[in-house]
Amino acid sequence: MDKPFAITLGVGSSLANKTGTWRTERPVYRNLLAPCNNACPAGENVQSWLYDAEEGRYEKAWRTLVADNPFPAVMGRVCYRPCETACSRGQLDEAVGINSVERFLGDEAIRQKWTVEVAAVPSRKRVLVVGAGPSGLSAAYHLTLLGHDVTIRDSGREPGGMMRYGIPAYRLPRDVLDAEIARVLALGVTLERESTVTDVVAALEEFDAVFLAVGAHIGRRAYIPAGDGARILDAITLLRDMAGNEAPVLGRRVAVYGGGNTAVDAARTAKRLGATDAVVVYRRTRERMPAHDVEVAEALAEGVTIRWLSTITHAGEDSITVEKMRLDEQGFPQPTGEFEELGTDALVLAIGQNADLSLLSAVDGIETEDGVVRVGPDLMTGHPGVFAGGDMVPAERTVTVAVGHGKRAARAIDAWLRGETHAEPAKPAVATFAGLNTWYYSDAPATVRPTLDAARRVGTFDEVVGGLDESTALFEARRCLSCGNCFECDNCYGVCPDNAVIKLGPGDRYAIDYDYCKGCGLCVAECPSGAITMEPEQT
Repeated sequence: MDKPFAITLGVGSSLANKTGTWRTERPVYRNLLAPCNNACPAGENVQSWLYDAEEGRYEKAWRTLVADNPFPAVMGRVCYRPCETACSRGQLDEAVGINSVERFLGDEAIRQKWTVEVAAVPSRKRVLVVGAGPSGLSAAYHLTLLGHDVTIRDSGREPGGMMRYGIPAYRLPRDVLDAEIARVLALGVTLERESTVTDVVAALEEFDAVFLAVGAHIGRRAYIPAGDGARILDAITLLRDMAGNEAPVLGRRVAVYGGGNTAVDAARTAKRLGATDAVVVYRRTRERMPAHDVEVAEALAEGVTIRWLSTITHAGEDSITVEKMRLDEQGFPQPTGEFEELGTDALVLAIGQNADLSLLSAVDGIETEDGVVRVGPDLMTGHPGVFAGGDMVPAERTVTVAVGHGKRAARAIDAWLRGETHAEPAKPAVATFAGLNTWYYSDAPATVRPTLDAARRVGTFDEVVGGLDESTALFEARRCLSCGNCFECDNCYGVCPDNAVIKLGPGDRYAIDYDYCKGCGLCVAECPSGAITMEPEQT
């Protein structure tokens, strides 16, 4: 019998005819760079460890995390979360609490006593790290994992650098800091305390390479006319003295001059030391204040006041003179001639800090400018074998940036010791919010970390911000949208009209049978994370 006109293929002929030949475009799975990964100064593979965390594989998530950052419990408390600023979920409802999950993993590792093992073959190369702050400890950690023999020399009694002497205990409890530093030292790193390096050239005769990671421990001074009885100190000294046996005595009325995070920390510390009035004097507006929003919000909640558009013109025995400022057309503060007296017992200067570069005075080839060292993309200075990072080089001064410098320097030093040049692998394109199919994601408000009541904060140095428990950390990790990368949701497998998507098993994702895929693009349109794209067929 003749077939109807519209029927041209017999039963089973779809397989026999291999309908993929009709295609002009083909779907291709891709791996884009997640915005959180791209924004992390420490170079963490955020999306990868979040994926394991949301499946409850906490130790595996932690091990992925510490492959890049040896201080997740520290960073989960002090990082200012550029990953969350970049998070695509922030355009849907609220950013994923990446930092909260990182802290949970770090705290869980301390509780479970997870450790890291050195698997590399010993290189018999010796590296000196100058400074036991975040950058120096990070470099020592990564260099040791690469097989090198590392010695840290630090001027302080205890390791940690600005993490210990610049960040108050209410933000970073010392037992947490000690636990993560101990894990680094347990790898076999040699720490020489109260050992100040003054001759880098001599050190190169003893070691094969040197990494300079001296923190910015010297507070900048400002010229402020002052009476004989005026009590003026710098914020770095104040915060450093908090690590001693006796707390500094500031008085009941304390003014802090500056607008950065150190200024805010100094004011919050003054409140805890008994100041009834702690005021931050800053010459510009809130929008131009370098202190991070979370720091400012917590300070205001604790009763710290801030005088915007103000500068200090004189300091007396029991008062300071403040002049009101105004911003000109270019946004620079200008004097107004309007003055006001503020009663104060102490004035704390927090107008920036410098690293001590005196150890470089006799080193040929090293250039400095504006208090920092010039380095190349590999963080090597102009003197072969001498590298620098952290507060010593031009960069934002945060723990996260410093830890990232330590890792970068370790890889560059490792390559240099092997007679090679380290090249970072090319980064894929960054996933965008527009590439997501957000219809598939349900509303899930972010989990808020618990905080100590404001009334209880000012009388104690107890930690202000708490962590998530397992259930809330799991929920927060599952809010991740997996931007630009497949998370095996089976959408492509379910919507393909040609049954051309093949499941390869858990963790192996999918393959496409191009013999039968007609290139309709349904899988691309319905992929929640934007992990599939259409590419023209080669003709």
